Amino acid sequence: MDAPDEVREAVPPYDSYEVRLTYDDYCRAPEGLRYELVEGDLRMVPSPNVSHQRISGHLEKALRDWVDRHGLGEVLDAPLDVVLSQHNVVQPDILYVSRHRLGIITKANIWGPPDLVVEILSPSTANWERTAKRAVYAKYGVQELWIVDPEARSIEVAARQGGADLVTRQVYPEGTTLESQVLPGFALAIDDVFRQV
Repeated sequence: MDAPDEVREAVPPYDSYEVRLTYDDYCRAPEGLRYELVEGDLRMVPSPNVSHQRISGHLEKALRDWVDRHGLGEVLDAPLDVVLSQHNVVQPDILYVSRHRLGIITKANIWGPPDLVVEILSPSTANWERTAKRAVYAKYGVQELWIVDPEARSIEVAARQGGADLVTRQVYPEGTTLESQVLPGFALAIDDVFRQV
């Protein structure tokens, strides 16, 4: 007795591949929500809470006052796209672009790495900002990164030192004064950042 008919299909082997979204894909994302694109991975950014906004306001005012008083460049804040590559579009909480690099500021966005980036952590984004975004900032040439931790009431300052990495230079807790390599002479009392928070 013959074996029943068997259907055998020639199926090509499955090749796993990673879909990496681009800036064009990012621009087609639904409006009204905030997104970031890191190494082709699209992530929705949650709306900041009141404490976050108070901290951001204190930092932005201190930075803007210093930069404007000394004619050093421009301080901007989120939401604003910073396009680092076709696969990397971020929205730092605050950023600074030095006077000699103002050409990276376009009508629509920032096209290249800011000199200084400030990220204020929230429980849902802390790991993302400490790892993935930090690596992208280092890769594309950000000179200094401030990671603001509202729970620890501290600011970590990481700076480019020699290689491509952003190396933690110092963590400033309450009762100390932050200094910046990117903004020589700038001093910020950490207590002032976290007041009313």
